Amino acid sequence: MPSRLELDVTFAATRPWVPRRAAFARWAGEVLADRALRAPLPRGDAQRVSLSIRVVGAVRSRTLNARYRHKDRPTNVLSFGGAGRMPDGSTDLGELVICAPVVAREASAQGKSAAAHWAHLTVHGVLHLLGFDHEVPREARKMEAREIQILDRLGFSNPYVGPDA
Repeated sequence: MPSRLELDVTFAATRPWVPRRAAFARWAGEVLADRALRAPLPRGDAQRVSLSIRVVGAVRSRTLNARYRHKDRPTNVLSFGGAGRMPDGSTDLGELVICAPVVAREASAQGKSAAAHWAHLTVHGVLHLLGFDHEVPREARKMEAREIQILDRLGFSNPYVGPDA
């Protein structure tokens, strides 16, 4: 049985189009329901996984990206790991910060629907919080394969295939 997701979504930017909380919950929940990813998560029906998602504008994204990644530009998604296993058995997974204007610009440039790109970046960010990375080619292939499988279950196409892939 998958862990119960406790999701906190804060909208500091809502333009251009931003998904509703229910969409984020569905996308993140699909990652957490993936049997292959269960190892770092709590077990049992009553176990909780908490995740925060902050939707921000370009200025806030740029500030955070400069501070934590030393890149002076806004970025699509940043992931910040949480405290992990808590004394009550729950898991604080962490926080995703997603930049609405960057997501909209990338979706348009890549010929993707806004929803498909938001879903991809949410799945991508949650996978980072679960320990996946893409700095090394072999690890990138593993992460991309997992993203493609999860997005397919959600009804979205392979995000790495398209006009700019």
